[in-house]
Amino acid sequence: MVASRTMRTALLTALALLTASSTAHALDSRLKAGLLKLDPQTRLEQRCDAEVLDRITHDDPHYKADRVVAYAFGQPEMTDDSIKSKVAAFRSRGEWYRLKFKCETAPDHMEVLNFKYRIGDKILKEDWSKYYLYP
Repeated sequence: MVASRTMRTALLTALALLTASSTAHALDSRLKAGLLKLDPQTRLEQRCDAEVLDRITHDDPHYKADRVVAYAFGQPEMTDDSIKSKVAAFRSRGEWYRLKFKCETAPDHMEVLNFKYRIGDKILKEDWSKYYLYP
């Protein structure tokens, strides 16, 4: 009976955590497994990139973000647990756009604690090669 009560408590706790997390911003199991294989710095970058793509795509149906480059126009500011990029770009439906974002994660870089972004102007196609952006 004690084992079943413990199991039931664990199950209810897991269910509560799952319900509390936003489905739009939750990590799928493949992404989570892949992130866990990366070194901490790369994990931070990839987790924030995933958050950028997810948020843009879910916040505005005009965009379907599929690629982000945090360093398109220069170097982002980085700390152990955050990235602040005023020099980013993202691709949506075959077009590139300027982007500013700030992403702060938990120390294990698996959970995003704070996230803000602002979409800028479309980047002219003739400028793509200058910034190593591709169709």
